[in-house]
Amino acid sequence: MDDRAIKKKLRQEALARRDALSPEWRIEASLGMADRAGEIGVEPGAVVSGFWPMRSEVDVRPLMFALRELGGRLCLPAILDKDTIVFRELVRGAPMIDMGFGTAGPGPEAEVLQPTLMLVPLAAFDRRGHRIGYGAGYYDRAIARLQASARPPRLVGIAFDCQEVEKVPDEPHDIVIPEFLTESGLRSFAPAL
Repeated sequence: MDDRAIKKKLRQEALARRDALSPEWRIEASLGMADRAGEIGVEPGAVVSGFWPMRSEVDVRPLMFALRELGGRLCLPAILDKDTIVFRELVRGAPMIDMGFGTAGPGPEAEVLQPTLMLVPLAAFDRRGHRIGYGAGYYDRAIARLQASARPPRLVGIAFDCQEVEKVPDEPHDIVIPEFLTESGLRSFAPAL
């Protein structure tokens, strides 16, 4: 089996485990992660990108709002075309529009921001900080673009423990996520030497 097929299988298995979690448990776990906002920490004015949860994902909204209470400025991804996402400011009371994939986000009138902290969605991850996304590559391209900037963002993967796999196959374009927040807490992964 090639790496692409292995990733597809790992993605399907991890998502099946996540889907099997009860909705009530997922809500409680998501709220527990919000209680750890202080462990993540943000500087006043830091730009925090979150995501609108889809299907059985961690509901990161309580964590986002907790980070806003610590001084963060929130944004959500907006899909511009089949290859590109930008991050639009999320402000209270602003209209939300359909972004596809069952998600919502601020409309084109919202200010485009450059995140300093990215809460990164994922399907699966391993103990080395490698992640498997949902297969479209939006976040891989956005992270690569932002890491090439003068101020690369801090990356924190967001998942449930059941999404951890033994090993994600390495690919040359992979971006290691140095920190992950699950219901067990914030974990840091040292870069491989």
